[in-house]
Amino acid sequence: MVNEDVTSPPSTQRTIPAETQTDGLAPESATIRIAPLQRNVDEEERLMAEAQAQGATALQFEADQVVFELKDLSCYYGSFRAVREISLQVPKNRITALIGPSGCGKSTLLRSFNRMNDLIDSAHIEGSIRYHGADLYADGVDPVEVRRRIGMVFQKPNPFPKSIYDNVAFGPRVAGYRGSMDELVERSLRRAALWDEVKDKLREPGTALSGGQQQRLCIARAIAVEPDVILMDEPCSALDPIATLKIEELMRELKENYTILIVTHNMQQAARVSDFTAFMTMGEDRAGYLVEMAPTEELFTRPANRLTEDYITGRFG
Repeated sequence: MVNEDVTSPPSTQRTIPAETQTDGLAPESATIRIAPLQRNVDEEERLMAEAQAQGATALQFEADQVVFELKDLSCYYGSFRAVREISLQVPKNRITALIGPSGCGKSTLLRSFNRMNDLIDSAHIEGSIRYHGADLYADGVDPVEVRRRIGMVFQKPNPFPKSIYDNVAFGPRVAGYRGSMDELVERSLRRAALWDEVKDKLREPGTALSGGQQQRLCIARAIAVEPDVILMDEPCSALDPIATLKIEELMRELKENYTILIVTHNMQQAARVSDFTAFMTMGEDRAGYLVEMAPTEELFTRPANRLTEDYITGRFG
């Protein structure tokens, strides 16, 4: 974890002019002046330019441990480039967190892993994303099959207007599952740590559950089709602390069987649950780019780039 300096910087210290002090105390009429904190914009821009020139600090994994490999990936909406030339690897059966300021393209990048951006007419990419060595965007690749193997849990719980049972069974039915549906539903709900709470009300609407339960139901629905990867786009942002803790505990359990990528604005959450963290920011052209990726403990305690340190200590972002 980052060792945050809780001492106020000199520019924010309260100062009392000496002429207004009496016996060490300020009289009632004294004015306490708080100098505004000035952010050095030129310095921040210089650091960004250096980071872009140097390129991201990359991690390399053993070939059999790599699930995704991105090379010079850029994501566009029409002519606007939202993500610029990102190269990174995502390791198997680990939790990788994407952090960075709002608008730097984290969610766009996350959705590119299972081609969700294809649903937007103007969206397209340059560069490549390889999944277990195969080009996800090659001609002939079925986006529906991609999304079956690479599931997604969204920021706001979105159960279908169906029963709890039918929410979980929906995907397998569409995929033509021929095994015992009852066993599959129970197994998925158990993996999502929800079975004990809903086993007696499986025919009740999924929308009647609490927010945290709805999100775990969405996770059960995602894993019911036996994916390889689970993408999570700020899955706890709409949840209370207790529900958030349950989701975080669940993520740690799920990584035994799944590779997980999570976008989060909660840096404490990234530090608690992820094995690796990638920090993104954006340049003057508003395109997001990767600054560095490292083991989570290392990134939060010994970041390689000054921009990363400034972000995680709250100096900008």
